[in-house]
Amino acid sequence: MHQQPTQPSTAADDHRPPRAERMPFPRAGANITATDVIGVPERPPPAPTTPNPPAPAGRPRASARPTSRPYSSTTSQPPGVSSRTSYPTPRPALDLPPTHTALICVALPGLAVSGEHGQLSGRGLEGVYRGGRRLLSRCQVRIAGREPLAVQARLTGADRVRFVGTLRASPGAGPDPDVVVERTRSADGTERITLHNTTPRPLRLPVEVALGTDLADLGAIASGRAGPELPASVHDSGLRWSSAGGGACVTAHPPPADALASAGLLRWEMEVPPGGTAGVELRVRPDGAGPLRAVGQAATSPLAPARAEGDDPRVAPLLQAAVDDLQALLLRDPAHPSDIYLAAGVPWRCGMAPAEALAAARMALPLGTRLAAGTLRALARTQLPGPGPQTGLIPGPRRDAGALLPAACTGTEATLLFPALLAEARRWGLPEQETQELLPAAERCLIWLRTTVGDGTYLPDPQPGGPVRCETQAHAHRAAVLGADLLDTYGRPGATELRHWAQAAADAFRADFWVEDRGGGRPAAALAPDGRPFPHLGSTAVHLLDTGLLGAGLFAPGLLDKVQTEQLARLLGGPAMDAGWGLRSLGAKEPGHNPFGHRTGAVRVQETALAVAGLAVAGYEKEACGLLRGLLQAAEHFGHRLPEMFAGEQRSAGSAPLPHPAACRPAATAAASAVLILTALAGIRPDAPARTVTLRPVRSAPLGEIGLSGLHVAGAPFAVRVSRLGLAMVEEAADGLQLGV
Repeated sequence: MHQQPTQPSTAADDHRPPRAERMPFPRAGANITATDVIGVPERPPPAPTTPNPPAPAGRPRASARPTSRPYSSTTSQPPGVSSRTSYPTPRPALDLPPTHTALICVALPGLAVSGEHGQLSGRGLEGVYRGGRRLLSRCQVRIAGREPLAVQARLTGADRVRFVGTLRASPGAGPDPDVVVERTRSADGTERITLHNTTPRPLRLPVEVALGTDLADLGAIASGRAGPELPASVHDSGLRWSSAGGGACVTAHPPPADALASAGLLRWEMEVPPGGTAGVELRVRPDGAGPLRAVGQAATSPLAPARAEGDDPRVAPLLQAAVDDLQALLLRDPAHPSDIYLAAGVPWRCGMAPAEALAAARMALPLGTRLAAGTLRALARTQLPGPGPQTGLIPGPRRDAGALLPAACTGTEATLLFPALLAEARRWGLPEQETQELLPAAERCLIWLRTTVGDGTYLPDPQPGGPVRCETQAHAHRAAVLGADLLDTYGRPGATELRHWAQAAADAFRADFWVEDRGGGRPAAALAPDGRPFPHLGSTAVHLLDTGLLGAGLFAPGLLDKVQTEQLARLLGGPAMDAGWGLRSLGAKEPGHNPFGHRTGAVRVQETALAVAGLAVAGYEKEACGLLRGLLQAAEHFGHRLPEMFAGEQRSAGSAPLPHPAACRPAATAAASAVLILTALAGIRPDAPARTVTLRPVRSAPLGEIGLSGLHVAGAPFAVRVSRLGLAMVEEAADGLQLGV
């Protein structure tokens, strides 16, 4: 669990405890040393476990087409694993505090988590945080000896929440409330409590605020290890708490009439004029710290203020919420403050998660290239040095892959995403000097890819001896093709070798990974080390559609041929995968399907967005538009602030998507997904080095007319409009930027 949001963290995608089911492979990365940092779990474990023994080495031959049945949860022995292989005893399940009903406002490193009633009760995750530590866990307001009746709780921005309550100060006057209590709580630790007198006479109201904290860190709270409240002392115009790890204080303006340290209580006698207001402001700070300076609120934010408008009223609030959430999740590299990147999500992953940071920066390229540049520079400094087989790898923690596959390595994904992001950022307008400065790190990623594959055809994950995953081959193929283009541009060696490997891998993949069945076939989720396929259909197959942007508005070739792509599009648009709200992570007809399983049936927003964009590029607009409409409908139910995932229950008339109780919201990839799906409708394909931009809009115009402004292409503002007829027109662009064909 992340402790200091201002520091790069290894906590990443899946924060939940490991499942107890038997896995086809050991969960930990085989033959991985502690210095690789790859075996670090992505979630906060209650206790360390004994590493698994090495899995057998070997990878399937390109020509091998397995005929024996794949391993399933009912098979007594995983394929390629000896009967002498031992597995660690599963850890007891860890019940994380639920987040689905919480109102979370964010301006990292500040964070405030509230319940719908507005009172901070000290239960669960409720509290005000700074740098991963809870500064205030309890803030309960009583007026005239009573708690206000909560009537509304609403986020008014990514970093603030407003609560409204009512009170009858004169019960004999009738049933109508005569005092309205408004509380505005911000992620920077500021809370304003305002009393509105609706009567024609002045009111004298005693106000009490009970405060308390345990100064616990977020990891301890998540694992149920938060201690009791600490004793308070009177400090200045408020209260102070201290522990061995530091302290916190609350100051009030105006100062209270009484401050009782033993009860943690501040008191005022407020005179509220007829029809007027009176209030108090509380400020929560760590000891010795000044006001919060959130990166996203600075004038130097790397994200363009994009806006959307159109026939569909949902597009404007969706993009606005996405940009606000991305701003709220920005962090600075503490050693290099000019480099800014995204935290993975709140509340569980408030630090750097390499694969998610790269993926979100890539989807957010329409908002400018500065975020991509900062993310790439920060991660380039984490690359493992040589010599050795891991040279050039960007370390990353394990990611749980559900009950059917072992944990994957997010370091593999991050290393393959790095050169792809650099190549695409250059197309969107990353300056040549910055591109060339980052090129050596991208070269090291590509050398690691070729070294790890060696004489084989595929890239196993984790290495060595892990399964050959469908999505890993898609990432590797895209990195090779886009990386080769990048190397050629700057006259660097290795491009020809990468292209030859990519072509050989594609030829082999179309045979080895395609599982024939009565429905027309499907791509295997993975191949076991002995070559047998895992035929279950999941959302990881969408990565086969995500081939990457080349020059002149062209996309790179994929691993599937035309017939296979058409079949995959049909499967993704079918009822087994499309829940009506988005794409299930595991098909509804697959063994082990669980609509709440984060890798076994829940709708993951990032993969749904990749499916929408990939299907649109491939020309399968019907399937793309079906997923798009479902995701927009889900976003409306979530107040246009999409969580990282939600339950994959089938949509029906009058139903609403079910939230996942442990999902991050906001999450970087979910927020960036909104940018991706809306810009995909306009089909923006820039080539800044060639000073061109090509538009390939979705011809069916599923949302009617849509206008996007405030984007950033080739270093300048960019605006585009798509008509109801599916025709696109550039309304604003950089000087000299030409429309491609």
